[in-house]
Amino acid sequence: MVLAEIITIGDELLIGQVVDTNSAWMGQKLNEAGIRVFQKTAVSDNEEHIIAAFNEAEKRADVILVTGGLGPTKDDLTKITLCKYFKSNLRFDEKVFLDIEKIFKARGREVTKTNRSQAEVPEKCTVIHNSMGTAPGMWFEKKNKFFVSMPGVPYEMKAMMEKDVLRMLKENFRTPHIFHKTVLTQGIGESYLSDLIETWENSLPPTIKLAYLPSPGLVRMRLSGSGNLESEVRQEIAEEMAKLHSIAGKYIYGYDDDTLESLVAGLLKEKKLTVSTAESCTGGYIAHRITTVPGSSEYYKGSVVAYHNEIKTKFLEVDAQTISEKGVVSEEVVNQMALHIKNKFKTDCSIACSGIAGPDGGTPEKPVGTVWIAVATPGGVVTRKLQLGDNRERVIIETCQHSLNLFRKILAGESIS
Repeated sequence: MVLAEIITIGDELLIGQVVDTNSAWMGQKLNEAGIRVFQKTAVSDNEEHIIAAFNEAEKRADVILVTGGLGPTKDDLTKITLCKYFKSNLRFDEKVFLDIEKIFKARGREVTKTNRSQAEVPEKCTVIHNSMGTAPGMWFEKKNKFFVSMPGVPYEMKAMMEKDVLRMLKENFRTPHIFHKTVLTQGIGESYLSDLIETWENSLPPTIKLAYLPSPGLVRMRLSGSGNLESEVRQEIAEEMAKLHSIAGKYIYGYDDDTLESLVAGLLKEKKLTVSTAESCTGGYIAHRITTVPGSSEYYKGSVVAYHNEIKTKFLEVDAQTISEKGVVSEEVVNQMALHIKNKFKTDCSIACSGIAGPDGGTPEKPVGTVWIAVATPGGVVTRKLQLGDNRERVIIETCQHSLNLFRKILAGESIS
């Protein structure tokens, strides 16, 4: 196994001014190349701090990828620090300068003295061409360890990685095939899921690892396999997936990049059905999720955010006496909301919800987090009561997840018991 460490340099990363998206992207690409990211490290614009990070990374990784600090200004210290670390002097690279000059001419500008200095590179590095900017990348080798320094600008780094760095790494290392399969579940918590599949998990072959990735209302499970032959790795994962499905299949709604809204979209298009929504506690979040799918206007007609009772009674025509007797958060009310929005918008299906998102409004009978959802289809109305805890944001997200998955199950003809 080839191990990599990613080092990002810049005070802006440490104070939260800039979010580090580079590491996530590089981690994905390295994984696809069969290289395992062992650690990610963020350091300040400080020479001692950078050198200390280099020393530590060299002890534990075969490949050290560094981004940031390659600009032309005085706070960009990476190139000078690399010279000190590798005991190298700077040299002027004519080819790099021609690249810089070409970029400036294209913008109708002259190369300044400061920008000219970016053509100075350490003597001991192999220069990596930057097709998107003025700061070249640098490749160093030290005792069979490889350091690669790249700009922190994401599109410059990505172009460099895809064009040269990944190829150069593959030329220097023989890496195993790594394959991931992500299983998406809804309707069961992480600990309950873990207990359910414990025997299966304990019996996984040593070449397959399982990771749990929980989020509000959902739990993703990532199966990761590695081996010399890609076909064997994929086959082994497929066999374990079949076993998992036989145990926890009723909670599995998709795989990899599937989303509930995209799966619902596919089913609605397949069946040539339309849908509308009537939302109270979610404030339009279900409608938002549905309309994130391109082409959703083909099956989605619209929504009413019936937040105030007056909208429920006057626009959706929910019976005021029902609200008075049963409460606005009740099966009877969401049932009417679903049926009336469906009729008003002339859709085949509808989704409705009403709940207490908090932090106030709860009672002993209906505490914060109590939610009723309803899904109406040509086959009738299905309702569910949820108890989702006292975190307002989580209540909204989980209500949406439960609503969309219930709708998906009904459309797909799955058991909803």
